[in-house]
Formats: sequence, C-alpha cells, structure tokens
Amino acid sequence: MAEKTFHRTHRCGELSLADAGKAVTLCGWVQRRRDLGALIFITLRDRSGIIQCVFNRETNAELAAQAFTLRSEYTVCIKGTVAERDDSAKNPKMETGMIEVIASSLQVFSKADTPPFEIVENSDVNEVLRMQYRYLDLRRPDMQRVIAMRHRIAQATRRFFDNEGFYEIETPILTKSTPEGARDYLVPSRVHPGKFYALPQSPQQYKQLLMLAGFDRYFQITRCMRDEDLRVDRQPEFTQVDLEMSFVEMEDVIEVNERYIAHLYKEILGKEIQLPLPRLTYAEAMDRFGSDKPDLRFGYEIRNLSDVVSACGFGVFENAVKNGGSVRAIKIDGGSAKISRKDIDALTNFVKTYRAGGLAWIRLTDGGVKASFEKFVSAETVSAILSTMEAVDGDIVLIVADAKNRVVFDALGALRCECARRTGVIDKDDVKLLWVVEFPMFEYSEEEDRFVAMHHPFTAPLDEDIDKLTTDPASVKAKAYDMVLNGFELGGGSIRIHSSELQAKMFDALGLSEEVQKERFGHLIEAFRYGAPPHGGLAFGLDRICMLMAGRDNIRDVIAFPKMQNAAELMMNSPDTVDEKQLTDLHIALALEDL
Repeated sequence: MAEKTFHRTHRCGELSLADAGKAVTLCGWVQRRRDLGALIFITLRDRSGIIQCVFNRETNAELAAQAFTLRSEYTVCIKGTVAERDDSAKNPKMETGMIEVIASSLQVFSKADTPPFEIVENSDVNEVLRMQYRYLDLRRPDMQRVIAMRHRIAQATRRFFDNEGFYEIETPILTKSTPEGARDYLVPSRVHPGKFYALPQSPQQYKQLLMLAGFDRYFQITRCMRDEDLRVDRQPEFTQVDLEMSFVEMEDVIEVNERYIAHLYKEILGKEIQLPLPRLTYAEAMDRFGSDKPDLRFGYEIRNLSDVVSACGFGVFENAVKNGGSVRAIKIDGGSAKISRKDIDALTNFVKTYRAGGLAWIRLTDGGVKASFEKFVSAETVSAILSTMEAVDGDIVLIVADAKNRVVFDALGALRCECARRTGVIDKDDVKLLWVVEFPMFEYSEEEDRFVAMHHPFTAPLDEDIDKLTTDPASVKAKAYDMVLNGFELGGGSIRIHSSELQAKMFDALGLSEEVQKERFGHLIEAFRYGAPPHGGLAFGLDRICMLMAGRDNIRDVIAFPKMQNAAELMMNSPDTVDEKQLTDLHIALALEDL
C-alpha cells in the first residue's frame, strides 16, 4: 500500500485561538497571495472559511520560494503550527482573524488557470457566466453557506417527520402521464414502442395509494418535474417535501405542518414563530390583497370603490362595474414624496403587463388634490374616493378598473408589492406566515371552455358544497390550504376524496368521460374499492423554503446546478442532440422541418 503523503487534521474556518500551538494539516484553494518581502502570506480557503498561512524567507527560503509560485485557485496542502497573530495584525472582521498558521511544508495538488471571474463573496458577475462555470461559482463563500443551509434544512426535515411518526418512502420517477395540471416531461420506452413514461409532477397519486396501503404517515424529499414557463421562484425540476396522513381532518394536517416550519426557523435561524398561524379565506385574501399568496409585511390593502363610482360619469369606471367587474384601489401612505409623475408612468406600464387597461391616480400634496380623471368626475366623487380610502395629505391613491375582477386583482396585487419595493417599506428580516384556506374547487379555463380543478381532481369539496358539484361548480369550495410566507406559497395541500362515489362525481363535474377516467385514473378508482381511509396531505417547495430562509431573491441561488429561464443548463449544455442510433432504438423520428 502506498504511503499516505498527507492527512488533513482540520478545516480552515474551524480553527480558533484555542488551537494556538497545535500542529495542523490544511487542504484547500489559494484565495490570495501577498508578498511582503521577508514574509509571504497565503489565504487558504475551504468550505468552512479562510485562514492566513505564513511562509518566512529567513527561516525557510526554499519553502517560501515554493509559496511564491502559488496563484489564485491552486489546490494545496499546507502543514504548520497555529499561532496567535501580533496585536497589530489581528483582524476582527475575519472569523480566524486572531490566528495564523506558520507553514512548515507545502504540497501542490493541482495548478489552476486564471478563473473567468474572481471567487469572492457576493459577486456581481453576470449570471450567464456564473452558470457556465457553476462549479467555480459554487466555491464562493456565500454560495457555500447557502448550500450548507439547504443541507441543514433537509436534515432537520427528516428528523422532524421521523419524530412525528412518518415513514420516508420513495415513489417512482418513471410513471404514467395523467395530464391534469402542468405539461408533463415524457420519456419514450425502448421496450414498449410508441409508449411513454412521464416524469412526476408530484407523487400525488402514489402517496394516496400509500395511505390505502396502510402506512398512515408518509413523507419524502422528492424530485418533481414540470414542463412549464419559468420565473425567479420556479424551475423545471424542483424538490418537494411531500407528505400524506391517514385518518385526519384539515386541522390535523395544518397543525403538524405549521409546527414543522416553526421547527425549521428555530433550528436553522434561531427564530421563534408564534403559533397558531393566522388564516385568511381565499375570498378575503383576494379582496384585501389581490392575491392568494399575500405579503403581509406592509399595508397598501385593496379597497373596493365600485359603489362609489358606479354612476360617477366616467365611462372607464362605470363600464367596468356595469359589465360585472369592479373598480378598486390601493393607498400609498406618504406616496406623494416617494412616487414621482415619472414613476406613475412606469407603474401604468407595469399594470398593463397584467392586462389592465391603465392606471388612474389621485395625488394629495400641500393640501391640494390632483386626479388623473378629474375632468370627467365631480369634486364630490373624488372626495368620496378619498374618504373611502382614508387618504390624507401626502398620500397617493392608485386605481384599476376592469370588467374582469381577475384582472383587477392581479394588477393591484402585483402593484401593491411593486410600490412597497419602490417606497422601501418592506422589512426583509420580517417573517409573515399565514394559511390561506377555502379555495374555490374549480376555475374556468377559457382555453378548454370548461371548469378545471384549481388544485387537482382528488381534492375534497367542503361537505356542504358536495351537492353543488354538478349544478353550481363555480361556488364550490375545497378543503384546500396553502401556507404563505412574505408573498410566496411555501406549500399547499388538501384533504383528499376517499369515496369512490364522490370521486366519480368529481370527475363528472370536470367533464371527464368514463373512458377517460378509466384510462387516466383507473388504478386509483380500482384501489378505492378496497377500503380507503380519510386522508390528506401537503407538499412544500424545498427550494423555495431555502430561498426565503437564506434571504435570496432567486431560486437558482439555492440549487447546486439550476437551469436558466429557457430551461437550459449552461454548464453541461443541456438539452442537447443525441445520436441517431439512440433515436432509432426508441422508435423516434424527428420532424424538425415542421417547426
């Protein structure tokens, strides 16, 4: 057996003044080299942090000469003795700033070309370049901390659910396409020509089947895939903390999951979360915040002006109300000093991206009132609006009108958040968690010209709404619940249908024929014939939890190897073409000329 040439004894950031006098062997990357004549200083970095290593030309000229050849990102092993720095050289801003290592030997494992960007904290390097060299980007200390936090969150998750009596059970990655939601990623089968597996959008049906199998409490940290358009908090492949429970009602599921999130905040960040969490119904969340995932860290709540302006003489307002929509507004406290006329123009363009026709406004400043629509309405109408909004001098009122309430809610819900960012009223250290409950069971799809399940077709309706499933689907509410944090959905779930009869009624309400029901969901329908327990569950987005707990604003920052907004992975150049033989084996012929 070859003799071992080195044995790492410590990581760089683990050493402290208590280790003074110890002989240590450190391994890592060269962060920086400084030549001060008699002394050469090497800053050595590994995942735990950095430490200063000293090479002395007067005591060991040969070793110092070797250290002089080191460059940024060389990987090395340095042996030496920990020593307290001179008082004048101590650096309180550095975790290991009280000590240094007096080097006695140096081994170079590998040299490095000059990297395309400096490996430093909070780099402002272009994201495309970072993703092309993601393995270098991940060396940066802030990225190391984020990935380490993700590991701790995953381990805390496993400990919590194990203590709560949950079994961790894996479910298949290659499964069946049952398109009731986002577009599936499909995998062609070589041994079953013309047939395809689907990658799971979630383990939804499998976890329900596990409840039918009698496992009572299941969870897993699982990979899910959805072929959908991306944004800052969404990836084509993502990780869920997925769970299901038997013989439970909604309160049981809510109670254990809010304790789970409180456990994470306590263990990872040392923050106490007050339980139980507040709740809003879906209807109240939309009315007050224009969103089913409201950010409660600031005000700017929406108010309905429809009654005030329904006969005001301004066609934009009147027609919106007359055609079944509404006129609603938000008040920006002190907005006159914070939002300029140019800003209002930008905000007008902003709401147009949410299909709003425009943005009306009233500005109160120096005791005067200026409204964008004052030519079309009476002073009494403007005064009534200001009274309804409880506006005072210095405020701005921003108004959206549309014949579709959904447009009004979407536009104002996004506008209140945009204004909060522009006016700087958001406390980034604040943690505002809540549950949103009583979601509609269905939403109408104009594209498909039918009602579709807002969550999924296995969600149970409220008991009192069961009779409305086929007669008045728009009014049916679901036993569904989402946990929301600072404007992001952390996780969502529901109590499931466990009755074959009710499940069939649900499929009928969705307009699914018996043939389609059998083809897509026959396995689940069959399983229900053999005794299904009442059950329910929830799935958290682990990536999103990590993003919010780490204080990041881009989900790619908490995933080791993420994809860009066009679903491309730049480092591996994925997706890519494949050999013709592979396509032949899979019985696939490309018709790219048709694209």
